[in-house]
Amino acid sequence: MDNCLFCKIIAGEIPSTKVYEDEDVFAFRDINPQAPVHILVVPKAHIPCADALDETNSRAVAKCFEAIAKIAKAEGLQDGYRVINNCGADGGQTVMHLHFHLLGGVKLGEKMI
Repeated sequence: MDNCLFCKIIAGEIPSTKVYEDEDVFAFRDINPQAPVHILVVPKAHIPCADALDETNSRAVAKCFEAIAKIAKAEGLQDGYRVINNCGADGGQTVMHLHFHLLGGVKLGEKMI
């Protein structure tokens, strides 16, 4: 956790463009956006990836999705948006801290890759 990029962003050690924060969730704009709106939503608790979820920490996912709904509304994504989670190296995860990509602001295609 000491070397976790997202933990450092949450702690304010690395600057970010914060769009949302509560006691459980931190959200900030992606530095390499793939859509007009591209926000990373992360639990403040360090959970490496979806594979690490269990009955002791799964509440973090619910809190993230509650935040996603609020953020989407605040960002004006009334016509829809996409939420993506990458798990593990083969799934495309590059930062080993559970996070969700909120993408929108344009009509997204049906094809994922």
